Amino acid sequence: MLGVEFPILAFSHCRDVVAAVSNAGGFGVLGAVAHTPEHLEIDLTWIEEQTKGKPYGLDLLLPTKYAGVEEGGITRDAVRQLLPPEQQQFVDDILRRYGVPEMPDDTGEAMFRGGSLSISPKGYEPLLDVAFGHGIGLVASALGPPPPSLIERAHTHAVVVAALAGRKAHAERHKAAGVDLIVAQGTEAVAPTPVLAAGGIATGRQIAAAMALGAAGVWCGSVWLTTEEAETTPAVKQKFLAASSADTVRSRSLTGKPARMLRSAWTEEWERPDAPQPLPMPLQSALVAEAQLRINRSATKEGSGAQRLANYFVGQVVGELDRVRPARQVVLDMVTEYAEVAQAFAEQVAATQT
Repeated sequence: MLGVEFPILAFSHCRDVVAAVSNAGGFGVLGAVAHTPEHLEIDLTWIEEQTKGKPYGLDLLLPTKYAGVEEGGITRDAVRQLLPPEQQQFVDDILRRYGVPEMPDDTGEAMFRGGSLSISPKGYEPLLDVAFGHGIGLVASALGPPPPSLIERAHTHAVVVAALAGRKAHAERHKAAGVDLIVAQGTEAVAPTPVLAAGGIATGRQIAAAMALGAAGVWCGSVWLTTEEAETTPAVKQKFLAASSADTVRSRSLTGKPARMLRSAWTEEWERPDAPQPLPMPLQSALVAEAQLRINRSATKEGSGAQRLANYFVGQVVGELDRVRPARQVVLDMVTEYAEVAQAFAEQVAATQT
C-alpha cells in the first residue's frame, strides 16, 4: 500500500528525521500542524530533494471540537484577542518566578505569528493545497476523523488516508468514513481494515509483538526524539536520555488537549490547585508559544529556571531511549532485532511440531 521496504512509519516534526527514515527503507511522516503554507512548501521541497522519489507522508490535527468550531475556525490574528488575562498573567508569573529572560523585541511576535495550530478548515486547507502539489504518499489525521472532502481529495491524488484511534469506536468511525489505514493507539483500537500499531514502540522486539497481534506495521513517534537529526532542543534531549517511563505525565498545558509529555516544573505549575484551567485548542498553544520559545532559548544553562521548566511531548517508551543514534541506525536496529525475534519464534514453532 505504501511501497516501503520496512513497515515502520516515523512521525516527526523534523524534516531531517522524515527524510532519513524514508531513505532507510521506512516511511517518514511530517507533523505539519504548526506549519504555515510557505514553511510547508519549503520543507516538502527539501524532503523530496533528499529522498529522490522515496515515499513519505503528512500528518495534521483535524479535531471536531476546538475553539471557533462554529465559525469554521479562527485566524491566527484573532486567536490572540481570545486569550483571557488570567491565563496570560499565570504564564507571565511562571516565567518571572523561574527567571526566564525576555526575548528580543521582534522575536516573540514572529513566534506568535508562526506558532498557532492549523486545526480548522481555514487553517489546514491551505496546507493540503501545498501537500497535494507535491508527491506525498499518505495524509494522516492525528486527532479526529478525516472529513469526507479530505478523503475524496486524497483518493483522487492516489494518496493513502490514515487516522489515529484510541478506541474501537474511533476505529470503526474512521473505517466507515473511508480511511485506508487505522493507527491503533492501544489494544482497544481494532477494526476490519489494515492497522498500524502505535504507542510505546521503539524496538524490533516490540514490532514483532505488534505484528504477531495482526498489525500490518507500526507507527512510531517518541523513538526519533533522541536521534541525531531530531528537532528536540539539547536540554530536553538530555532529559529524555536520563528519564524513565515514570517521568511522563498526561497534561493539557501545551496544546489544550491531553497529551503525554515529560514531567517538568512546567507541568507541575499547571497542576497546582490554584492554577487556571488550560484553554481549549488552539488557544492554549497560542498562549504558551512565546513562553516555550523563551524557555527553550535559555534552557541550555544547567540548573537554570528555564532548564527546570523545559519539556516536550514524549511517550512512556522514553525509558528505552538511552543513547543518541542516527535515525537510519534506529531503523536498521529495529529491523535487525525484529528479524532475530521472528527467526527465534519460527524455530520455537518448528520445535513443537517435531
